[in-house]
Amino acid sequence: VQLQASGGGLVQAGGSLRLSCAASGLAFSNYAMAWFRQAPGKEREFVAAINWSSSYTRTADSVKGRFAISRDNTKNTEYLQMNSLKPDDTAVYYCAAQRVFGSKTADYWGQGTQVTVSS
Repeated sequence: VQLQASGGGLVQAGGSLRLSCAASGLAFSNYAMAWFRQAPGKEREFVAAINWSSSYTRTADSVKGRFAISRDNTKNTEYLQMNSLKPDDTAVYYCAAQRVFGSKTADYWGQGTQVTVSS
């Protein structure tokens, strides 16, 4: 199983980024997908999740209204659209595949992509 995250980078506060996560080696549509993040010196935290059919999503309070998760089962890819970015959003972002939608952990993890928001 491989989850390849991309799209991170350096952006100014107030800007936007779109992360992508391409999955291979698993039955993508059988899994809920999620994003987590880990800032320096902090524990990894849940950001957003989406169920297999995109009928349910869940986002952390800290990003609600600014971040949106989506997926395309025809492309085995999930996305995280991040708007109105803040310096506190600086972290390594990890995509994840979950058997249980919205779980605090995951069955498979991607390698992470760095997002840095400058003030």
